[in-house]
Amino acid sequence: MKKAITYISLLLSTLFGQFDLYPVTDFFGGGIGYSPMYINIDKLPATDLLKDVGLDPTKFNSPFVVHAGEGFAHMTGKWRIGGYAGIGSSSISTVTSVVLYEDANGDGIFDTNEDNADYKGNFDPTIEAKITLSLGAGSIEYVMPVFQDLEISAGALMGLGRLNLSIDQYAANPKWDQMFDFAYGSKAWVPNEDGSDSTLTYYYAVSNTDDGEPGFNAANAPGVMSDLSGTFFNFQPYVAIKWQLLDRVGLRISAGFNKGTIGQGRWKLNSRYLIGDSEEYTLQGVSFRTMLYLGL
Repeated sequence: MKKAITYISLLLSTLFGQFDLYPVTDFFGGGIGYSPMYINIDKLPATDLLKDVGLDPTKFNSPFVVHAGEGFAHMTGKWRIGGYAGIGSSSISTVTSVVLYEDANGDGIFDTNEDNADYKGNFDPTIEAKITLSLGAGSIEYVMPVFQDLEISAGALMGLGRLNLSIDQYAANPKWDQMFDFAYGSKAWVPNEDGSDSTLTYYYAVSNTDDGEPGFNAANAPGVMSDLSGTFFNFQPYVAIKWQLLDRVGLRISAGFNKGTIGQGRWKLNSRYLIGDSEEYTLQGVSFRTMLYLGL
């Protein structure tokens, strides 16, 4: 019995010696590392308008990912400050179908009684939308140590954010099954006179066979791109857990709620012109950050 108690005591002493249950009294140092942010955005901007041009806003990345760098440093007592900067983007696109029609009344609007036909060209109009979110912020938090290598903190991330919504319309999206067709006319396999395998022959369309000038019918419509952007004050209260894995390497995980508002009429076109009737938009949602840092 005495030997068992002695062995248990030695074992517990060894375990406690490897892991200090008591936090350090003095805070010092800091860290820096890669810190991606995952935001579950409640509602994306101009959702209904994107649907009207044939896009599906639900195809944007969810959660939205911001790739960033983050740093922190102890200041005094149990207070810590930090900095955060990152950018993330997500794109969606669609290829539209095209119908050609004869505008009999000249109003520029298709009527069902007007003659029409499906467009059979190689290049179809494409519409693409891209959302880009940029964040730059500072943080302040209060640290509550649990063990020497484990601590919990509560704080807030505050700074400026910028949201860009670009809509690109162009007629340059090729069809895969037509990429292997002859670009300047038709083609056909013509049997050889000597009975050997057929030879692939391309046919050019010309106005006069005497001059041999080939025709060309691959004109593309010009592209149109609109870039809408808005700047907002970003605020994110959060709680974080920091675990010092090694002497100079640690892991930090935080969860919070992100919110920032672009006021009505504060959207800009191509970063220059204010859009007076633009909608108010609030970027908000639950957010998570994971940070693998180098430091203390």
